[in-house]
Amino acid sequence: MVEFALVIPVLLLLVMGIIQFGILFNNYVTLTDAVRAGARQAAVSRDLPDPVMAATNRVKQSGAGLDASKLEITVTPYDPTPPGSATWVQGGDVTVKAKYPYAINLFGVVVMSGKLESTTTERVE
Repeated sequence: MVEFALVIPVLLLLVMGIIQFGILFNNYVTLTDAVRAGARQAAVSRDLPDPVMAATNRVKQSGAGLDASKLEITVTPYDPTPPGSATWVQGGDVTVKAKYPYAINLFGVVVMSGKLESTTTERVE
């Protein structure tokens, strides 16, 4: 019993850490997939009245399990000629970037917090 009493707190801390990192990894994979879907939507939406909103909505829809109100999404189109101009031209690139907050909480103590970030760039069709 004494050995069990000494080992159980460490074991519980380890198990809780594994669970928290699993949730964090799941959120990261979900965010990455949502950004990829949003970039694909942006790549095929240049003829829509508001392609930025279409891509943003796709990221929010594809992020199942993520709180859409906490997502920070930016959609940036690039025209290769001239450099740095923001227009939706065929053959140009569009970059979709999203951030989502996280916090690793072990027994009520926040060990680590920050924002997950994912970026995807696709060619406008």
